[in-house]
Amino acid sequence: MRGWWEHVDFLRGVEETAYRELTAPDAWLPCSDTRPALRALLRARGLRIGLVSDFAWDLRVHLAHAGLEDLIDGFVISYEQGREKADPQLFLKACAGLGADPRATLMVGDNPVRDGAATACGLRAYILPAEQRTGDRGLAEVLRLVA
Repeated sequence: MRGWWEHVDFLRGVEETAYRELTAPDAWLPCSDTRPALRALLRARGLRIGLVSDFAWDLRVHLAHAGLEDLIDGFVISYEQGREKADPQLFLKACAGLGADPRATLMVGDNPVRDGAATACGLRAYILPAEQRTGDRGLAEVLRLVA
């Protein structure tokens, strides 16, 4: 008797195809308010910006594709660190890389558990509203918070 798994040959290679699709430079696009918010934070307020990510690949390819790589001063990406958010060490590493005091740093994220864990090492956290697929993400509020 043959098992059901012997009939799923069509699934072979799906993981590789999915990974290629996810990691393609144009696979991820920023929300419409990302560029203006980053520029305002960098240019008008002179703040340094770091990115802490749980991506399992190098998201810098997406930022470069969108023309945003020059707006980020430092990157801490979980696959490069062998850790995932909510590990406080990721947030502390980002602060150290920026020369920032964690107690004077705002973490902006979208996951209350993973990103909110930044508070365990002294950062303040602002959690964005639930993800929208189009339009603004709510980053204008961040500009008001750091004013």
